[in-house]
Amino acid sequence: KYCDGLGACIGECPTGALTIVEREAEEFNVEAVGKHLAGRKATITGGTSTDASSLSHWPVQIRLVPPNAPFLKGADLLIVADCVPIAFPSFHSEFLEGKAVMMGCPKFDDVESYIDKFQQIFESADVKRITVAVMEVPCCSGLPMIVKKAMAASEKAIPMEKVVISTKGKILERTAELPVV
Repeated sequence: KYCDGLGACIGECPTGALTIVEREAEEFNVEAVGKHLAGRKATITGGTSTDASSLSHWPVQIRLVPPNAPFLKGADLLIVADCVPIAFPSFHSEFLEGKAVMMGCPKFDDVESYIDKFQQIFESADVKRITVAVMEVPCCSGLPMIVKKAMAASEKAIPMEKVVISTKGKILERTAELPVV
């Protein structure tokens, strides 16, 4: 309970759990570091190359993204339930690339604040398209409804696709919709 991970107590740990050990070490070598990191990547990925993150901005939580965030202007917007990136193995390559992303949980977060936030975004950001990715579980079904309510409140009809992911990580449904305002 006394450790925050900062490391400020190294050398002065009140419980004696941390110690500093002095030893001889080789000189720092940039090439050796590069080889070491390449070797680690091969070990971690089983020797296969992995795709880089497709995330283009921060923050991503719906509650934290300001409605006037520059990355929302003219965006292809991905609104995703928190569990989707965990369940769907190809999340970055299938959904995230080239999109501004906002994620949250309609079960645990405040629905009205989501509606207000999306309304402000739709009124000011000229969003081009929306993809709403949710899990097949009942609590996720509220996210597409939240987006539709915000569109209606903003008097915007933005092309929207709803994607439903199974708990086993498969796409169960893809539905294209143009909400009527």
